[in-house]
Amino acid sequence: MRKLTYCVGSTIDGFIAAPDGGDPTGPGGFWPIAEDYVAHLSATYPEILPAPARAALGVTAEGTRFDTVLEGRRSYQVGLDMGVTDAYPHLRHLVFSRTLAESPDPAVELVGGDPVARVRELKEEDGKGIWLLGGGGLAASLYGEIDELIVKLAPVTVGSGTPLFGASAAFEPAAYALAECVPMETGGVFLTYTRKRGS
Repeated sequence: MRKLTYCVGSTIDGFIAAPDGGDPTGPGGFWPIAEDYVAHLSATYPEILPAPARAALGVTAEGTRFDTVLEGRRSYQVGLDMGVTDAYPHLRHLVFSRTLAESPDPAVELVGGDPVARVRELKEEDGKGIWLLGGGGLAASLYGEIDELIVKLAPVTVGSGTPLFGASAAFEPAAYALAECVPMETGGVFLTYTRKRGS
């Protein structure tokens, strides 16, 4: 069975985006894009880099972890606002939305129904892992389905914004085991946690 991995950037105080939901790595964003951070992403998780970044960095590696990316409507809109209808053409790309009537890109699959049911179907299919890109609202909906967390922790606090699991997440403690910790010289940390099931 395939795993669902929520691989997401977070501030020290647990926010993944500014209060307006904008791209934290875009113009005027708060995310520190350090050289060692980019080098680690390119070498370890090349498939999670969007196509424009892959082209700019000369990244052509297919990647070994994920072949599918899941994205919420608001996260997808960030790309649409920049004229990008499919930021991940190298992956199977699903966007969860109850407001979009049709997909802006023929390669992007729109899912208007229950996210949990769709993810359970995906887990039963053959393939590599499933990457949950975000945002927080979709992560909250899929909270119980997340098998692994990869937190790209930035050495910054912002005070408020979009929480890791969105504002709608229910109080439901879940235990995780630390599988890997990779610190960057510039202060960022890549933390990998595996969910403890049945404990």
